[in-house]
Amino acid sequence: MSAYGGSAARERHGWFLGLTGPQLLVLLLGAVPAWASVAQAAWASLLLTIPGWLMLAALVCVPIHGWSGWQWLGVLLRHRAGIALGWSAFHARVASDDLVVSPHHDDGEGSDLRHHEGLDRTDLPGALASLDLHAVPGPRGETAGMALVQDHSRRTWAATAVLAHPGIGLADESMRDLMGSGLTSLLEAVSLGEAVRLIALHVRALPEPRRQREAWISEHRVDDEPAASCEVHRQLELLTQGAAVRHEAYVTVVVDEQRLNRGARTDRTPSARGRILAPLLAEVEAHLNGAVGCTGVRWLDPGELAAVVRAGFSPFDVAQGDGDLTEPWAAAAPARASTTMREYRHGAATTRTCTLLLPRNGAPMGALARILVPDQPRERRSMTVLLRPVARRAAQRATERSETSAAMAAELRHRIGRSDRARDRRAHSRLRDTDEKLERGRALVRLGIVAAVSVPEGNDAADAGRRLEAAARMCGFAPVPLDGAHDAGFAAAAMPLGVGLPTARTS
Repeated sequence: MSAYGGSAARERHGWFLGLTGPQLLVLLLGAVPAWASVAQAAWASLLLTIPGWLMLAALVCVPIHGWSGWQWLGVLLRHRAGIALGWSAFHARVASDDLVVSPHHDDGEGSDLRHHEGLDRTDLPGALASLDLHAVPGPRGETAGMALVQDHSRRTWAATAVLAHPGIGLADESMRDLMGSGLTSLLEAVSLGEAVRLIALHVRALPEPRRQREAWISEHRVDDEPAASCEVHRQLELLTQGAAVRHEAYVTVVVDEQRLNRGARTDRTPSARGRILAPLLAEVEAHLNGAVGCTGVRWLDPGELAAVVRAGFSPFDVAQGDGDLTEPWAAAAPARASTTMREYRHGAATTRTCTLLLPRNGAPMGALARILVPDQPRERRSMTVLLRPVARRAAQRATERSETSAAMAAELRHRIGRSDRARDRRAHSRLRDTDEKLERGRALVRLGIVAAVSVPEGNDAADAGRRLEAAARMCGFAPVPLDGAHDAGFAAAAMPLGVGLPTARTS
């Protein structure tokens, strides 16, 4: 499809006046003291219990930036506990000189070479701390290898590829329809396989590499250019060299470890898992190179992936493209990182993140492009679209539960004499439409969009966050700041490692 038509539905539906089951249960239990006061005719006690019940109702039911007051209280308590226990601060091993130096004699001439043990071990902060890295052969048996990322806490394995795509700026309506259909076919194919947990499409805006820019200018410079034209071009170059950006796109395929264990009962080494993943990654690559319109898909090796991660953590140090394209993993993370309630500080940068809610009236393809345009020269933006295909049986069960909840909600509203609102009728229509599409073989996909903006340390990160949210509203999306979870938001928005969408919602 060339546009998102507003056919998305909420993952959870409140079945009584918009309240979920846990919310209604808390309200009923909170009203027990008031009922007891009424039963005992203790009217003075009733005057004391009713304000408490109303305060509880406000904490549980009134949403503030997408969360209830009760959930915000839990976020604040967990954040304070993390600060008190030292979980919110990170110090890299390489910064604390915690790497072991040992002699090495493999050069064939007997010289005593020194190397650091542990340079290829991951040392990442926060939500990325449970990641481990393995080098395995690529889907087509590439000798350079492929980086296979193991997440011990989420029990997943992932591979990341860099994409080359011409973009949709010059594509006509039919071409955009074809690209949208190609992405739909990819999601339907992986949902049938029931092995892929998540497909993450990551895009980041980086400054134009200085060396490549100078090479392009020297190649296209005219020898007999007038002096006035040379001066104008020089001034334009000085004005735009800080604002000129390029975009990098990545795709990460995340697979459940349980699915891989079924095919590797006797050999559970990373190489065996890589062989099991190879056909799946080749299938994803074929879809991307087909109707999706990619002109190149290359799976990253460990050194290249480390360089991408380092560019995310230190966007103002390595983003110019003047250094090596590979990095050791011990140097990928910043020397220090810490999270506060409203921002995440990593190295010499500060980042604010937000999630984007889909517009009810739909949006054309390419509507998110404005979010990736920096407003200031010293500003970096990134965004990740998290697509979680749902297995066919699980999608049918989820749709049935949603339809049952909607029917119960409609019946309760009729019992209390409340008529259906337009929002209720539209939600019920979406459920019927989803059921029809599933019956025709379509796939149910959980979608999440996370955007981040990074500024140098000392700059006004709050202002950069407000400008990012303004850009999201200009695109038609509703931004929700990730206060209290900016470190996890940064891991999802700025790192193409497949960290992001939770398995199950808690709210």
